[in-house]
Amino acid sequence: MKKQRPDVRSAAEPGPAILRDAPAMRAPLCAQEVVSVRTAKATLSALLDLVATGREVLINSDGRPKARLVAPSAAPPRKVFSGSAAHLAQMPPWRGGLTADETIRADRDSRGW
Repeated sequence: MKKQRPDVRSAAEPGPAILRDAPAMRAPLCAQEVVSVRTAKATLSALLDLVATGREVLINSDGRPKARLVAPSAAPPRKVFSGSAAHLAQMPPWRGGLTADETIRADRDSRGW
């Protein structure tokens, strides 16, 4: 008869009950939960609850890592795009001369295009 693997979590360890019953195992050298793709599909909500507590979950397929669920990091806020108004304010005022169309046309004509 096939030996049953011991449950990864002890009864005292907190976590979603669905995952305690799932065939999950710990990777030998890291503190991640390792689950199969099938288990991840069946227990996605519980896995997300586990990740929200700060744990990582590694999803395997055919014994190879396919994905890692981690909580989003608190990235610094991105700089808000202010447009090119500041750049245009620093440009010298246009004082006449050829327009862009005329400059391009003159360049093409000089090259024989």
